Amino acid sequence: MPYAVASDGVRLHYQSTGQGEPIIFVHEFAGDSRSWEAQVRHFSRQYQCVVFDARGYPPSDVPESVQAYSQAQAVRDIASVMDALEIEKAHIVGLSMGGFATLHFGLTLPARALSLCVAGVGYGAEPEKRSQFRHEAEVVASSLMDIGMEAFAQRYAQGPTRIPFQRDDARGFDEFVEQLKTHSALGSANTQLGVQRERPSLYDLQDDLSRLTVPTLVLNGDEDWPCLAPGLMLKRVIPSAALCVLPNCGHTINLEVPDQFNKVVGDFMVRAKSGRWPMRQAAAMIDSITGMEQKRS
Repeated sequence: MPYAVASDGVRLHYQSTGQGEPIIFVHEFAGDSRSWEAQVRHFSRQYQCVVFDARGYPPSDVPESVQAYSQAQAVRDIASVMDALEIEKAHIVGLSMGGFATLHFGLTLPARALSLCVAGVGYGAEPEKRSQFRHEAEVVASSLMDIGMEAFAQRYAQGPTRIPFQRDDARGFDEFVEQLKTHSALGSANTQLGVQRERPSLYDLQDDLSRLTVPTLVLNGDEDWPCLAPGLMLKRVIPSAALCVLPNCGHTINLEVPDQFNKVVGDFMVRAKSGRWPMRQAAAMIDSITGMEQKRS
């Protein structure tokens, strides 16, 4: 079983499949490396597909201290996996928690990213939601330790943004829940407290985001309500960002509609690598609706 060793000595389990340009897939809080199976089966025909389990997610190590978990460490962990495989640059594709890590990777190590797919990102980012999100992260962590992983998985999977998945793919949803039950309660609790609760608001990063030039795809489901407004903000602020919203989808879009997800991400990566990915034009950002008033002045 292959492991990368992170900067602080934590072992990160990974798998690499296929040959070609590398793609690093970064999973969400309720997922793990298995969550990307539909993407690996599709993209490994043309790409080197790398999945890994974040710290706190067996068979990766589960550090006991909350201090071992942070948004910055999540970025370093992606780089550690790349280093273990001697990958200098890669397409980085992340969902939710993994999408935040992907975005921060682009801000921190832009020279190592061929492109960034930032999917399902926005939970707790809005300034008026910060206190609520931090409180809910503490509730989640407490519940994990109080009731255990199996009972927690049944409850957490019923969250409002996961209802579309259960509605449209009951079998896939049941598989998702069964995989969630196998996670470490301690690792998940520490992830909530160290990574989720403490990560900075995207709205506080707008100056940094405005300088991001790596080709970026912001990808959301239209029933993933907490991510819609932040997604629009990212599109507006990042000069290299495109925004795609998939219809009748919740939070776990790579599982809910894998064919649509793969098509959109695949087309994006091809165009990003071509060198013809467009940057935002200043003329498209003027306040005038039609542009006529601007021309008269």
